[in-house]
Amino acid sequence: MNWIFFALAGSIAQLVDGSLGMGFGLTSSTLLLSFGTSAAVASAAVHAAEIGTTLASGASHWHRDNIDKDILKKIAIPGGIGALLGATFLSNIDLSSSKIFISTLLLLLGFVLLYRNIFEPAETNVTEITNPKYLTFLGATGGFVDAAGGGGWGPIVTPTLLATTKTEPRKVIGTVSAAEFVVAVCASVGFLLNINRLDIDWSAVGGLALGGVLVAPVAAKFVSWLPRRQLGIVVGLAIILLNGARLLGF
Repeated sequence: MNWIFFALAGSIAQLVDGSLGMGFGLTSSTLLLSFGTSAAVASAAVHAAEIGTTLASGASHWHRDNIDKDILKKIAIPGGIGALLGATFLSNIDLSSSKIFISTLLLLLGFVLLYRNIFEPAETNVTEITNPKYLTFLGATGGFVDAAGGGGWGPIVTPTLLATTKTEPRKVIGTVSAAEFVVAVCASVGFLLNINRLDIDWSAVGGLALGGVLVAPVAAKFVSWLPRRQLGIVVGLAIILLNGARLLGF
């Protein structure tokens, strides 16, 4: 019955992710760590599941013309390279330290998510950054943190693109979601190269993927009218509380 629980978790995480442009990895990794899964295994399971969920999400956003193809090209490949490096890094650090590392990183990302949704105004005057290397650096950084921390692609890349480009929000969310497919594939390759160090729970992978794939088309529809700020605050608080409690227990 474990896979049913994880399918429900994947559905909720994908609804959050498809609507906010972030949250699947953060939500799923926090859940897996809460049940005692090691940091590397949690991140490996989440990224394996994300191959299916991000493909479905990207296809749904593509169908609804929510993707900026130019930005997609500039963040996806660097993001994949960063994810491969991040997965290799996490697989090779001490397991006892890695759980503290991932919980700390998830806690910080939870604060980022909370800050973005509480303190930043809904409408901002954007000063666009046009340096061609900027998107490459952003993608590589987001990919590394995502794989090494079990989540973080969306919380890093989505708000940054919203704050530094004039791309409309629905296209930022759709583009980031589509690029995450490349990040998930490359992170999974990184973990597979270190499979001898991991003991992956495939019921978690299958459940998360099934729930996420089924909800991805619904989330793509919700992106234009779901109360994003209120949802972001709730998700951010939940991530902070769960990971903060885990760190206090060490």
